[in-house]
Amino acid sequence: MSLTENNNIYSIEAIKEEVIYQNPLLFLKIWEIDFLKEQFTSIENHPWHYHEEVEFIAVVEGHLGLQTKDKYVQIGPGDTIILGSSQPHRSHNPFKDNLRYVVFQIDLRKHFDQSTMPYLYCFSELTKPLDELNYIFEENPRIKKKVHKLIMEIFIESKGQMKGYELAISSAIKEIMLLLLRNDTCNVLSYTEEAELTRLRPVLKYINENLEGKVTVEEACSLLGLSYHYFIKYFKKIMGTSFIDYVNYKRIRKAESLLITSDFSIMNIGYEVGISNMAQFYKLFKRYNQCSPKEFRYRMQNKLEVLIKKE
Repeated sequence: MSLTENNNIYSIEAIKEEVIYQNPLLFLKIWEIDFLKEQFTSIENHPWHYHEEVEFIAVVEGHLGLQTKDKYVQIGPGDTIILGSSQPHRSHNPFKDNLRYVVFQIDLRKHFDQSTMPYLYCFSELTKPLDELNYIFEENPRIKKKVHKLIMEIFIESKGQMKGYELAISSAIKEIMLLLLRNDTCNVLSYTEEAELTRLRPVLKYINENLEGKVTVEEACSLLGLSYHYFIKYFKKIMGTSFIDYVNYKRIRKAESLLITSDFSIMNIGYEVGISNMAQFYKLFKRYNQCSPKEFRYRMQNKLEVLIKKE
C-alpha cells in the first residue's frame, strides 16, 4: 500500500450517498466492482461523495486509486482500507489492467447490544475518524490479511444467503472490530471501563423497563444522584451516544422486534414502545432503518417466505 500526500484539494462539493441496506437488520451493503483493463480513468473524472456508513474496501485484483480530503492512496491485491463515517472520497482505476474489489458499507453502531455497549464509544468517531486505523494494516500485514479475509467471507455469505448467514455475518463484523481494537497500538480507539459502566447500570435497567412509558432525564439523574448537566455529559462519555438517542435506539429496536414477531398494528407498536405520536414514530424509525415500519415489516415477511421456500 503506497501513500502520497495530496495538497491540491480545493473546495470539495461532495454528494451525499444514501445507502440502501441489503438486509434491514444487518445495516449493511456489500458488493463487488469489476473494471476491465480498458476502463482506466483519471481521478478528476469521478465525483466526491460521502455517506453516514463506515466503508471498508478490499482489493482482489489490480490496483485502486482512492482520494480522501487528506491523502491519495493506491492499494493492490490483498489490501484493505477503512473510510470513516461521512468522510468525502472518490476512487478510480489508475492503470491499464483489470480491477476487482469489494465495497463494504456498514453502520457499526447498530451492531452493539447491552453487553458490548462499552465499546460503542470506540467506534463512534466522536473525536477521530476511523480512517486513522489504516496504520494498523500498513504496520501489521497479518491483521490486514485477516480483515481482508473476513470482508470476503461477509461478501460470500451475503451473496449466498444460506441458512444462518446473518449469524455468520454478525460474527465476522464483531471479529473485525475486535482485531482493530486489540491491534490499535496508537490508541486511536478507547473504551469504557467496566467500573464506569457498572455505575450506569441502574439507568440502563430503568430505560429497559420503561420503554413503553415515560423515560425522563430527571428520573435517570435521581437514580445516580447527579445533576442534570453533569449526567448528560457523563452518559455520552460512557455510552458514546446521548441519553435521548440511546432511549430512541432502544425503542426502535423493540419496535423492529414487534414488527417481525407480532401482528400488532403499527399504531399499537408505536404505543408499545412509548411513541404515541405516529409522525414522530415514523420519523425515528426511518432514521434508523431508511424505510417506514410498514416497508420494514413487508421486507422481513417477504424474506422469511424466501427462506422457507429454500428449505
